[in-house]
Amino acid sequence: MTAHPGRLALAIVSALVLVVTGFAWRSVDSLEANLATARLGLGGTKDGALDILMVGTDSRTDAHGNPLSQGELDSLRAGDAEADNTDTVVLIRVPVDGSSATALSIPRDSYVDVPGIGNSKINAAFGATKATELDRLKAEGESDSEAEQQATQAGREALIKSVANLTGVTVDHYAEVGLLGFVLLTDAVGGVDVCLNNPVDEWMSGAKFPAGEQTLRGADALSFVRQRHDLPRGDLDRIVRQQVFMASLVHQVLSAKTLSNPSKLSQLSSAVQRSVVIDDDWDILGFAKQLQGLAGGEVKFETIPVVDINATTDYGESIVQVDPKAVRKYVASLAGQGEDTDSDAASTPSVDPSTVTVDVANDSGIGGLATRVAEALSAKGFLEGAVGNNTGTSVSTSRVLAADSDSDGAKSVAAALGGLQVVGDPSLPADTVRVVLATDYSGPGSASATTSGSAEPTSDIVEKGTNTTPVTPGPAIDAGRKGPQCVN
Repeated sequence: MTAHPGRLALAIVSALVLVVTGFAWRSVDSLEANLATARLGLGGTKDGALDILMVGTDSRTDAHGNPLSQGELDSLRAGDAEADNTDTVVLIRVPVDGSSATALSIPRDSYVDVPGIGNSKINAAFGATKATELDRLKAEGESDSEAEQQATQAGREALIKSVANLTGVTVDHYAEVGLLGFVLLTDAVGGVDVCLNNPVDEWMSGAKFPAGEQTLRGADALSFVRQRHDLPRGDLDRIVRQQVFMASLVHQVLSAKTLSNPSKLSQLSSAVQRSVVIDDDWDILGFAKQLQGLAGGEVKFETIPVVDINATTDYGESIVQVDPKAVRKYVASLAGQGEDTDSDAASTPSVDPSTVTVDVANDSGIGGLATRVAEALSAKGFLEGAVGNNTGTSVSTSRVLAADSDSDGAKSVAAALGGLQVVGDPSLPADTVRVVLATDYSGPGSASATTSGSAEPTSDIVEKGTNTTPVTPGPAIDAGRKGPQCVN
């Protein structure tokens, strides 16, 4: 029986985004000093919000690499199989004023472009990249421990970049939890209240519960969020279960009986220290201060828009089809940026394109993309500059670079390519405009542009099901609700 531990990321949300608001600052210092960290070099671009990527791994070790005991493994109902798929990916957007937080679930079967792999389900980005890198490093003679460390780093980076490409955000912080974390954090708050519309008895997940309200702890809570078989909408209903569980957990963490209980706070802190890995640039103390006034009603849980939950590839693999443009527009709206992500293009001044020379650099891994984009710009009257692969800093989202971000020439190029972001780069000459293309690019010259802006991947034909209009699967779930919301 496979544990699908990506759902364990749910526990981190309350533990790191909210629990720290209840600690005295000296306690937060202690928590921060004992957390496991990973060097990832995140952040650096302001996009209107602090963005935190939460994931889970099917690890039989704790955050510090210590193996779990046999008793702990048995209590998890996890079986013996171990994999590195991240079956839940949660992106948390916190506007810069810290007034609210939205946790966005990304369906595990979302079909996206994974750097170095190509089109794949997003839950394979971490594991597939790690496995490939592990084989390469061992073949080159690296020790097992060093190869494991470097391969894990590569897997994390691939997942981060995949999420950034899909959503259009700059991932500022990263948190990861293993199998044991979910149980430890759930038990630390005394269990989590849930409600079921109907009784369930599903052996694959171990979910066996009566209908109605109940409090779940440990392995039972894990089974509740794992179940997807025998649910009317499969994975979408499982996501709803995850979200109502997370909302209930957040509500309990923010309640007076948790925040005023030193024993519970200490237990939560110990659970986080043992089970969570975060990026090493995360200032938890500063983050706690930013969110100290956050209340349950300002924390919501949603799912990204999807095009088709029943799509398949040309070789028969079931996937969830997504439209990156629709996803990015929706994600941008959560930070108060509005839904029109092309507003810069609308206000671009009139510029004679024949006076603007444009270099185009390919950082997408898609062969020939820079050449096609350069040709599209030439057709619009721009002068062609240097065209080739990107030799500078790698990027996760496509952009136009100029010494002055207010350059009229740069803005006109950005508008011509579908409203790309213009970024200032003081190292460039004043008369240089440079386009850097990442895997998210879907403007003139891209494969998606040749299909009238459809969301088809650049390879692997997708056969659609019956639903081809981007939708958000279900309404937002509010952590301020009194009593658990009943679900399938």
